[in-house]
Amino acid sequence: MRRKRISSGSRFEKEVGYSRAIAVGNMVFVSGTTGYDYATMTISEDVAEQAEMCIKNIEKALLEADSSLKDIVRVTYILPDSRDFEACWPVLRKYFGSVLPAATMISAGLADDNMKIEIEVTAVRAS
Repeated sequence: MRRKRISSGSRFEKEVGYSRAIAVGNMVFVSGTTGYDYATMTISEDVAEQAEMCIKNIEKALLEADSSLKDIVRVTYILPDSRDFEACWPVLRKYFGSVLPAATMISAGLADDNMKIEIEVTAVRAS
């Protein structure tokens, strides 16, 4: 099976040794994605704005893999402070309300104290 690597251009991919996403067959695996705006390398202090940017970054990777948000079947949310999760719900509903993927929320530390949410997804592209 052909394996396609998708990069966000983040320096962390090269330094850590990972890809933003990998497409294999009809599956697309998107790494944990934070709310950094990679064009400016800035991040909002607001968790809901970070969630929105996470999804925009994920969508960009999926589009490069000939996929889209509607193909997502699994999503994992990781937040250092579980109390922040509810503030993200309107954003998550906006993007996933019609998709309704299987989902898990985990509370755990992230690589940078400025990060308030990280989102990882798996998508299945239409045949």
